[in-house]
Amino acid sequence: MAFNISLRCLVILAFAFFAPLQGTLGRIECEELKEEMCAFAVSYEGKRCVLEKRVKRTGEEAYTCKSSEIEVENQKEHIESDECIKACGLNRKCFGISSDSLLESHFTQNLCSSQCYQNCPNIVDLYFNLAAGEGLFLPKLCNAQSGNVRREMAEIKSSGIVASGPIHSLQFLSLPPQSVQALQLPLQPAVAPALP
Repeated sequence: MAFNISLRCLVILAFAFFAPLQGTLGRIECEELKEEMCAFAVSYEGKRCVLEKRVKRTGEEAYTCKSSEIEVENQKEHIESDECIKACGLNRKCFGISSDSLLESHFTQNLCSSQCYQNCPNIVDLYFNLAAGEGLFLPKLCNAQSGNVRREMAEIKSSGIVASGPIHSLQFLSLPPQSVQALQLPLQPAVAPALP
């Protein structure tokens, strides 16, 4: 009987100790992730994690993982797999979140490959939204892979989504040609204008 009571006390004590930890053990918090797992992860709040680099006073580089303000609609608590990182042509040491890589044809080929596009929804969602922020439609960009990606992106950007040029036309004045002797160049160096 004494054994039964002490076993109950042990179970109650264990439950009291581990119950509060249960909520924190399964949560992915960006600030707690190691640099090897940070890039392309999604926190328990549904926010994208970003890897940031800073240089200490000693000159040593330090990396920190932080939550961004970019929210993911249908996914929480996700660390991207090594298979998707490789298939999509990404790197775990990716700093911040940027659409610049969409301009690189090698990256776009990897992103649009069936190994990435069909199997890595977190990465595709990220770059779909980044492309949309630039006025691009990722599926159309992927369809353009057989042709010139840069030309296709230029065509997509100039399809009416991007603002047109100036309303007024410019008029250029025509001057008669002058001989080389008529040009007088100053012999002193140019001086930068002073700041107000």
